[in-house]
Amino acid sequence: MALKHQTTAVRDSVQSALRVLEIVARHNTGVTTVELARETRLPATRLAPLLRMLRREGYVEQLTDSPVGAYVTGETLNRLGSARHHEQALRAKLQRTLDGLRDSIGAAVYISRYVDGEVRVTDFAAGPRTPAVNEWVDFRSSAHASAVGKSLLTQLDVNGRRDHLSRHKMARLTSRTITNERILLNRLAAQPATVPVLDLQEYALGTVCAAVPITAGSSVGCLALSLPVEHAHRLRAAADTLNRGAAPVLLSLAI
Repeated sequence: MALKHQTTAVRDSVQSALRVLEIVARHNTGVTTVELARETRLPATRLAPLLRMLRREGYVEQLTDSPVGAYVTGETLNRLGSARHHEQALRAKLQRTLDGLRDSIGAAVYISRYVDGEVRVTDFAAGPRTPAVNEWVDFRSSAHASAVGKSLLTQLDVNGRRDHLSRHKMARLTSRTITNERILLNRLAAQPATVPVLDLQEYALGTVCAAVPITAGSSVGCLALSLPVEHAHRLRAAADTLNRGAAPVLLSLAI
């Protein structure tokens, strides 16, 4: 699996996690931490947090009746590995992960993908204390203004960005919306891959947003959050937490 347009830390974490899962799946009777370290060649400082994440997400389980605490495949991995129930298991796993992110960040969170030339929000988690953004303008036609849209556009090449903008007029949604194509394209080109894309009331007054890429292979996607503007002071810290939470989401999509 090729990972593109992803922060180095998240990409390396997911690739290492996939390697750990491959080894665990090969050992039907369990594999110890010592064996995992030897086969993955990962230092304990990297392997230990990976195993904690994999246990928390249900991908592996630690045998309590084993004197060395061997690891075996967990229920989540078994369900995702089932061709018959994969899609249903993936939807359920993504929702649980998003619910956990929503609660830990204190913000509504979303998964969005660029499919057939259009922006689509495919999954989200919101609640009474973490309201979803009011989609007062269709996200498909407002990629130039939203954090979700801009994150997806940064993952396209220049021709792909121009093609999208040629099909969707850059309307002024608020006084902060960029409507000049040259300015927007320059900003997208200059956006560092390791920095979350922000929307500071460009899409809607009263709402700020952030988005980070979750791209596997040729599939373009992003993980995003939204906050009421009165919580704008939390946006950058929330975006950092979102970025750290991208690994479990990307891992689910990669399995």
